[in-house]
Amino acid sequence: MTTQTTTPPRSAPRIETLLSSRLFLAPQLVGDRIYFMSNMAGALSLYVMDRGGSVPEPLLPADIALQNPELIGGSVYFVFPDVGVLVMIDQDGDENYQPMLIPLNGGIPEPAFGGYFANQRAHLGNCDLDANRLYIVAESREEPVIGTYSCRLDTEEVVLLRESRWGSFIDGVSKDHRRVTMIDGYAAGDHVLYLWEPHREVRRLYGVPLEEREPGQVIPPNAIGHTHFVEDDEAILCTSAIFDDAYSLTLIRLAAPDDAEQVQVTGAVHSGRGEMSDLVHLHDDVYMLGFNIDGVSWSYEGVFDVDRLEMRLTRPLVGEGVLGNGKLSSAYYEKASDRFALSFSTATSPTQIYVLDGPERTPVIQTHERTLGIERAWLAPGEDASFLSHDGLRISARLYLPSSELGYEPPYPVVYYIHGGPQGQERPDFAWFSMPLIQFLTLNGFAVFVPNVRGSTGYGFSYMKQVDRDWGGQDRLDHVFAMEHVLPNDSRLDVTRVGVMGRSYGGFMTLTLAARHPSLWAAAIDMFGPYDLFTFIDRLPPTWKPMTRQVIGDPETEPDFVRERSPATYIDQITCPLFVIQGGNDPRVVEQESRDLVERLQGQGKDVRFLVFENEGHDVLKFENRVRCYNEVRDFFSETLCR
Repeated sequence: MTTQTTTPPRSAPRIETLLSSRLFLAPQLVGDRIYFMSNMAGALSLYVMDRGGSVPEPLLPADIALQNPELIGGSVYFVFPDVGVLVMIDQDGDENYQPMLIPLNGGIPEPAFGGYFANQRAHLGNCDLDANRLYIVAESREEPVIGTYSCRLDTEEVVLLRESRWGSFIDGVSKDHRRVTMIDGYAAGDHVLYLWEPHREVRRLYGVPLEEREPGQVIPPNAIGHTHFVEDDEAILCTSAIFDDAYSLTLIRLAAPDDAEQVQVTGAVHSGRGEMSDLVHLHDDVYMLGFNIDGVSWSYEGVFDVDRLEMRLTRPLVGEGVLGNGKLSSAYYEKASDRFALSFSTATSPTQIYVLDGPERTPVIQTHERTLGIERAWLAPGEDASFLSHDGLRISARLYLPSSELGYEPPYPVVYYIHGGPQGQERPDFAWFSMPLIQFLTLNGFAVFVPNVRGSTGYGFSYMKQVDRDWGGQDRLDHVFAMEHVLPNDSRLDVTRVGVMGRSYGGFMTLTLAARHPSLWAAAIDMFGPYDLFTFIDRLPPTWKPMTRQVIGDPETEPDFVRERSPATYIDQITCPLFVIQGGNDPRVVEQESRDLVERLQGQGKDVRFLVFENEGHDVLKFENRVRCYNEVRDFFSETLCR
């Protein structure tokens, strides 16, 4: 037997070779047709193909770009076979989503519900294709008021269920739509669960509303979510952090909602550190239960026994074989055919659509995406680089190194990559912006260090909560400790040539680190990160301000604290070259926020470069923009770290 080897490229592959692997996201199975999102025409749009494979058919005009499903806050679309396809459309990333309707075979979007939500920012919640009913959470653009609506697509009926300044997010719906659960959230996991019933006042089920709390009273967050009605709709099964820091199943009986009961989960076969992440009702007493374990996805089918308070997991759906060691982007269960449609990727494999078919749930691949002209052996799978921080807390991290087949010699220059959120997590997910960038950087000879410091999701509730009201505190010290005491111990890394980079909250942390610890960095890239917390909060949409003040700080009542944590307070100390990237339509971190930063530092003669994508929001989604963005990031780090 002979072993085939591949010849490494004479020069690093172009970014177009990585981005040639198109995204396949949010599949919905409707009979023998699969609806899905893809960027195959350069921007995210909606398509349909036959189950088993066929030429994808576009459903939207080419000039309409859809939002990243990770950012939209709800579903991007849903197929109602009797009426059409409801699609949430904004304008080049401005996040002013509107429900629009197109025929099943595609067409020009028309406003649904007679344009009822034209002056609001709408989010698509629970959908029932049999009843042509759906739920929309809509934010006012003028005041901090959020409404929850029950809607019928066939009759265009719109009924307001409740309004709140704290979310009123739709969470669970009974089969007959006569009971609905909604959640107000004051911070991550600080939830209050409400119940709506027709002709009755909305009532609190669990949690303490903010207006009922005594001054200084500490209310343990419950993190209730993913609620489902059971036992003739007289109880609710949900996930929560009431009994387990890594989340567990909880039963709440409507007759005595304060007496929550823990549901035991049996039959799991995975091991490692992580948390419960999803609960989806399939049919009868059968559910799909998801876990995030060391950053990779596990999902099971399970049977719930309400009398025994037990969820018995019967088989893994995701986590083994071809669906192992990666990220499940989305899963849709079609009750009529008893099939699942999944979108799944890994650190080295692009997103693929699978259908789980038959009684054994055998995964049948529907797409065959690959990186164009790039061998799998040239890509970096990453290695565990977790460490104990300054106070002994374990910090999860991964280190991506150039493949030995590429011919680069250590020690490598390092890109220190910080995820957004802050309550996010960097995972082996080719569907997200960072993974193609990480691979592109390793293909160009850089090592990429990716920590999930305290405040990240995926490692339990208390770990995630440590960043609330502590932006730039202990999270910053985790990064500093890694740079001063962890990375220097790896002889493969050149810690005199380190560039720091992050998006959104990661951009905030990039600016904080570059300004407060300038000796650690040779370069920095800020992608739409908050620069001045006073102006950042002031420029947010009105419905986002109440929660933001809760989790960051209130500029009016806590000005000294907000000033102490704001990068603007220290930004004059920055010494390394800085590259700022911004979307012109970003409603979260508006362009002026980044422009203020750039103009201040350029006025001091600092080396600052500014790139604005006029047709992007809080992301870089369009193909031509992604190509330019990745190339300019690579070129900036090559210039600053490799000279």
